[in-house]
Amino acid sequence: MSTENEPPNGATETETEAEGDGARYVRLQVELVLELTDTGELTAAALDQITGDEFMPDDERAHARDAVQRDEAEALAYLVDPFDLVTGVPGVELVQASWNSAHTEYDPDDDEWDLWEDEADDPDDETEDE
Repeated sequence: MSTENEPPNGATETETEAEGDGARYVRLQVELVLELTDTGELTAAALDQITGDEFMPDDERAHARDAVQRDEAEALAYLVDPFDLVTGVPGVELVQASWNSAHTEYDPDDDEWDLWEDEADDPDDETEDE
């Protein structure tokens, strides 16, 4: 059991200090597959977002409206903001983000979509029953 004052992951105090006292950067990769259940509602919400964006230049606004009306993936990209994922997380500051949205073929029974596949193959994650 670990206490608040112990270094994480069983590291010694000197190992933790050796990592440096400066900022540490972590790349958090998240992959989501979403089912579009109401494309009209999605598109309308994206158009509302674009209309309400006071910082978007008019020429960019026209392009954005056209894009979201032609492609639901574009509409989704205007509505999902990675900044919102970490805004309330204590002790972190988002320094860079990029994201995209694209249509994909999805088959939940295909092994390609097995999100836990890598973990199941990792012998370090398995526990021995004795």
